[in-house]
Amino acid sequence: MAEDRCEITCIVCPWGCQVKFKVKEGEIRNIEGNKCRRGIGYVRQEFYNPQRVLTTTVKLKGSRLPLLPVRTNKPIPKKMLGECMQYLANIEVKALIKLGQVIVPNILDTGANIISTRNLDSN
Repeated sequence: MAEDRCEITCIVCPWGCQVKFKVKEGEIRNIEGNKCRRGIGYVRQEFYNPQRVLTTTVKLKGSRLPLLPVRTNKPIPKKMLGECMQYLANIEVKALIKLGQVIVPNILDTGANIISTRNLDSN
């Protein structure tokens, strides 16, 4: 099986290194170009289990605004973003909402909570 050469920009520290790595049979074989050790961990995380913080909105009742901005309180598996978005499309909350308030605990068993990213008063 051929060896694939990949490149990724590391975002862990301000260096923004262009890290190159080789993959063979689904395994990382070599990592180079990182200026700090954290780059190795970043490449491994992005290759084997990429994660992202989900930022979106949910429907809101009892406020002058129709939507409440929310996000996960920690990264979730990238492959679950769409499923979480579909779940949140059916959520509707009532104002009075506080910044950081948990809107959905442990969304889809990811271990992450959906939290409010702003305060909202009721009408």
